[in-house]
Amino acid sequence: MRDDRLWSRLGLTGLYGFIGVVHLAATDRFLPIMPDWVPAPRLVVIGTGLCEIVGALALFVPRLRRLAGIGLALYAVCVFPANIKQAVEGIAVPPIPDTWWYHGPRLALQPVMVWWALYAVRAIDWPFTARRTSDTGVSR
Repeated sequence: MRDDRLWSRLGLTGLYGFIGVVHLAATDRFLPIMPDWVPAPRLVVIGTGLCEIVGALALFVPRLRRLAGIGLALYAVCVFPANIKQAVEGIAVPPIPDTWWYHGPRLALQPVMVWWALYAVRAIDWPFTARRTSDTGVSR
């Protein structure tokens, strides 16, 4: 049986696990992209790193899976202002390239990250679930 959701969870675990470790190991590199309105930016970077790691691991705990996916989706929405700030202000965070060839796709893929987390935990099925029809031919 093919389980694309398992592959989705594995991919998310690798991605968020790696990024979470980077947030903890190189906290100071992320401080320049934090919006000015974020309180205690260093603690927020550390906290987001921990959330990424915990969320990635929780994807493999059946009782926590759905909550983890929803949490990672919300996380992707919450970090969007920092991604925008980095792109618009041209803030260099080595080794990330400071070019719109990087920032443009990254910003465009942020909604995909939200979808991916929700899809991986079956919070949504769109667009891969065929529409069902009742015996009368009416979609439900």
